[in-house]
Amino acid sequence: MSEADAGTVVKVAGKLGFKDEDLVQELGYDDDVDFELRENIEELIGSEMFDEDDHDVVDAVILWWRADDGDLVDTLVDSLTTLDEGGIVWILTPKQGREGYVPPSDIQEAAPTAGLHVTTTAGVSADWAATRLVPRKRQ
Repeated sequence: MSEADAGTVVKVAGKLGFKDEDLVQELGYDDDVDFELRENIEELIGSEMFDEDDHDVVDAVILWWRADDGDLVDTLVDSLTTLDEGGIVWILTPKQGREGYVPPSDIQEAAPTAGLHVTTTAGVSADWAATRLVPRKRQ
């Protein structure tokens, strides 16, 4: 890999805040995901992402989500079962105009019900947008 390629990996996957040795679980994988982004994340963290069948505690969850994938609140709650305290959930949704587009308001409405708070969004590829969710602080 050239230095320029390495810089791109860090720039794209780094937008999501990942670093070497982070443990990341991937949910909602299908044949429409951004394979280059997946590879960038795995290269940056230095390992493959865990899948839906893994039950290890992870630093972050990547959730690929489309409009017809079901109940977003239930899926977000499920995503928290393996998330370490202080971990984050990135929900990746198709950008506007793409098949499966999810309006940001859907995420804004579902997150609090699931015990999460929306913090930021990032464009991570031509077809996918990412929204960062963190667990609400416990009183």
